[in-house]
Amino acid sequence: MTPPEDTAPPPGDYRLLLPEGWFRILLDPPDQRDKAVAALVERQFHGIDNAPHLKEDFRKDLRRRATKAARSGGIELYLSLQEVGPITIPASLLVTFAPLRHPNPQPLPLEALADALSTDAEGEATVSIEELPSGSAVRVRRLTRQPDEEATGHAHNSVSVEYHLPVPGSAAFLLLTFSTPLEPIADAMAGLFDAIAGSLAWTE
Repeated sequence: MTPPEDTAPPPGDYRLLLPEGWFRILLDPPDQRDKAVAALVERQFHGIDNAPHLKEDFRKDLRRRATKAARSGGIELYLSLQEVGPITIPASLLVTFAPLRHPNPQPLPLEALADALSTDAEGEATVSIEELPSGSAVRVRRLTRQPDEEATGHAHNSVSVEYHLPVPGSAAFLLLTFSTPLEPIADAMAGLFDAIAGSLAWTE
């Protein structure tokens, strides 16, 4: 007998469709994370034997980012290695599982979450509730000023798009956090991020 829809158990997993050229780093357990980091480092420096310091710096930075993401509750980190001509398009996607931890948690209404995110948003942010094939979600698009790594005293904007997706049958959320430093093509990148979020499907 099929249980009523409102008592159906939460999905066991999810599926995302990423464009070709995105590399997945499973953040937990740590040994799997380290293997994925090592594989990405070797891929990026394949055939380059005369840059050991750059390779090691890249490895350390990647480990730092992956460890930080895992400590914040991240379960997967995707990095874009897509190339357009000689240029690699820098972008990332962090997937975070966010359960509600207070006693007897109840699903948080999306309108309340959207209001809270609008109040707490840093930088230039646009908050909306969107309908995806996987269900309703809160979407936050923002520009955040970042220090320029090449010219001290100057800054640029990074573009991020967040999707807060309620996990069916639970009070938890799955958070998709996309980011890119390419403000000049922000609309195109946001469109790509929206398409990836729209591909999410819950699985058993």
